Amino acid sequence: MKAIVLKQPGRLTLEDVAPPERVGDDEALVRVKRVGICGTDLHAFGGNQNFFSYPRIMGHELAVEVVDIGATDAELDYAVGDLCCVIPYLNCGECIACRRGKSNCCTGMQVLGVHIDGGMREQFTLPVDKLLVADGVPLEQLALVEMLCIGAHAAKRARISPGEKALVIGAGPIGLATAQFAKVAGAEVMVMEVNETRLDFCAEVLGINKLIDARGDGLGQVKDSLGGELPTLVFDCTGNSKSMHAAFDYVAHGGSLVLVGHITGDISFSDPHFHSHELTLLASRNATPEDFAWVIDEMRAGSINLGPWITHQAAPESIVAEFPTWLDPGTGVIKAMLRFD
Repeated sequence: MKAIVLKQPGRLTLEDVAPPERVGDDEALVRVKRVGICGTDLHAFGGNQNFFSYPRIMGHELAVEVVDIGATDAELDYAVGDLCCVIPYLNCGECIACRRGKSNCCTGMQVLGVHIDGGMREQFTLPVDKLLVADGVPLEQLALVEMLCIGAHAAKRARISPGEKALVIGAGPIGLATAQFAKVAGAEVMVMEVNETRLDFCAEVLGINKLIDARGDGLGQVKDSLGGELPTLVFDCTGNSKSMHAAFDYVAHGGSLVLVGHITGDISFSDPHFHSHELTLLASRNATPEDFAWVIDEMRAGSINLGPWITHQAAPESIVAEFPTWLDPGTGVIKAMLRFD
């Protein structure tokens, strides 16, 4: 069967690999239909992704068809032939994080396509409890669920108050998802970004009109938009060291900074600034089953306009050549998708 393998940074190959030999107990065999291309994949291609090792079959934003189900006592809401989205986080269920309902940061976390091989292949098996039916959600949009959940989890971590002023720094797919769900949660959202096309996308698709061009005086523009004040909530979704260090300066006294993106190095900050502002600093990692339920409910309700998000698509035979172009914001890519049919 076909699989796309990232052999080393900058080197993707299309290979013929053996299909799964059997479906084990408490496992499901799935046929991959769509794979969303995430910033994680792009960073891995560039050689600067945390928790990643090579070679690796990437892909964790997945829309799949259930082909077979092994013996299980689990109560499942899906059957063979159903289309599902995938929770790509394989957690132990027993560690201190899992016992406290924080399966998203399990001490033994294995993420499909990062720690272990993922979905850029025609078929694979995974635990039966990692599949979710989302009736009424179009096939292409099923592959966007996990991405949206990253933003939803960040918004939930922030404990947004209705009407709270929030700044999202970085309008890549994760930043857009964070802005979308911060808005759903009741925040008044502004977005700061260097790419004019993505700022236009925020206005035209997300309905966010407070836009900050990061190529200019970002801090001054933010203050001008808020009558001289700063937002009480800032999300940094860039995965850029310089931006993450600077993000502390954008938070009002008594406010919170949520680091959604991450880097391979260290983050440092001024302790006098941090203490004088009594800032709250939060990390946001992955998502929980509750986040998936929230996202799917919002998608079913039509609260999110996802049609314009998917701007680029490729088949397995063309993705090796096309993938590197998706690293260039000049191509206008918002969300790229691998199609297996």
